Amino acid sequence: MLIALYEPDIPQNTGSMVRLAACMGIPLHIIEPCGFPLDDKRLRRVAMDYYDLTAITRHPSWKAFIEHKQEQRNGRLILLTTHASHFYTNFVFKAGDILLFGRESAGVPDKVREMADASVKIPIQAGARSLNLVQAASMVLGEALRQTKGFPE
Repeated sequence: MLIALYEPDIPQNTGSMVRLAACMGIPLHIIEPCGFPLDDKRLRRVAMDYYDLTAITRHPSWKAFIEHKQEQRNGRLILLTTHASHFYTNFVFKAGDILLFGRESAGVPDKVREMADASVKIPIQAGARSLNLVQAASMVLGEALRQTKGFPE
């Protein structure tokens, strides 16, 4: 299981995602370009000492990420999006899945959405747009790890 962030916009969210990945023992892949410098002090401030505990892989582009995925023979690409028709609570996760999260401001473009093996969403109250990126990632990752028995011991 791993988390991939597509062109993140907000350094504080990315820093919190670093912390989530470190605590859950999950590799984090960051697909650039980002909306901020990755060595931004705000990112390190939020990530704190968890930054050095996380296996972070940076990809200069979507194309480079896909090439890496194919070389590593990683699992399915599961996109979390408000545009999905299926809830993550009804989805069967597998241990090698890649949980892909889009930009906070715009999600992912159609070309990325079309490459996903599956798309899932979180059921939320009518009239609400979306949860914070890391809140959403925590919920979906928690369910995926529960199903695959992948929580750290």
